[in-house]
Amino acid sequence: MKTSKYPICKRYEGNPILTGKDFPVDADIKNVFNSGIIKYNGTYLMVCRVENSALFDRFWLADSKDGYHFKPRPAPVEMPYDDPEFKEYAGSMIYDPRVTKIGSLYYVVHAAHSGHTCRLSLLKTEDFKKFQWMGFISETDNRNGVLFPEKINGLYARLDRPNTGDGNGDIWVSYSPDLIFWGKSKCVFRNWQGIRWAWAKIGPGAVPIRTPEGWLVIFHGVRWQSKAHLVYQLGVCLLDLNDPAKVKAIAEEAILIPEEQYELTGQTPSVVFTCGAVVEDNGEVKIYYGGADSVQCVATTTIERLIEACCAGQRYHRRRR
Repeated sequence: MKTSKYPICKRYEGNPILTGKDFPVDADIKNVFNSGIIKYNGTYLMVCRVENSALFDRFWLADSKDGYHFKPRPAPVEMPYDDPEFKEYAGSMIYDPRVTKIGSLYYVVHAAHSGHTCRLSLLKTEDFKKFQWMGFISETDNRNGVLFPEKINGLYARLDRPNTGDGNGDIWVSYSPDLIFWGKSKCVFRNWQGIRWAWAKIGPGAVPIRTPEGWLVIFHGVRWQSKAHLVYQLGVCLLDLNDPAKVKAIAEEAILIPEEQYELTGQTPSVVFTCGAVVEDNGEVKIYYGGADSVQCVATTTIERLIEACCAGQRYHRRRR
């Protein structure tokens, strides 16, 4: 494997692991990126975000035995395009799915974009064969929603990124008794707090990982390289297990930055963006990420390395402005 300049993550030498050419020819898939991931019955199951040449988005499942070599299924996930509400508010743009197992069910939180701007939408499934649409679960102008894998203080919990009027975005946490109605929202941290490499906006990425030290959260952070050039990088932080609005520690440096050609060049240059990770029994973490909004990639690290990165610098509360 090729080691990045930053030793936290190692890119898979076979990246990208999925491209548009891996899907059926008649589907006209041009890009696959920012895909969710889950381990299901011993198989790595990816909920891919794919786009055709007309930029119509679909979710498409792909399976793998080793987490590196994926085979797309014959057809995309059936979505409720005939539902009047879904058609009005989601239109033809659904994207960035995050997959969380809670109990015996699997939930997919994703963004849905239309003339009403972006909202969070929710799917659930038992077997990844049939999906039930549960409706929209946020107001407009909200994205990057991801569910915690267990209830916190008796309530479902979610990280997301509601946008602000100035174009910036911060990470928030909200709670729900039923996964539909959400409230008790608090800002977790702002894009300028604790990190110096993401002054434009931040957003949650992979499903939070429970550790004895806290919830380990891999997130994306964005900075301006120039007026028309945004750079997307990945960071990591630790949240309190009982109160995720409290940040215990945060890595001062990004853990993965755009360096390879497939991350620097594509329909959106200079992007690494994650929607999911898999934790192995030996503590290894496979982080699945999109490169340049064009291809699907993976990098590896460990729980230990991520926690060490969070705790290497000063504690977050000492850095808060």
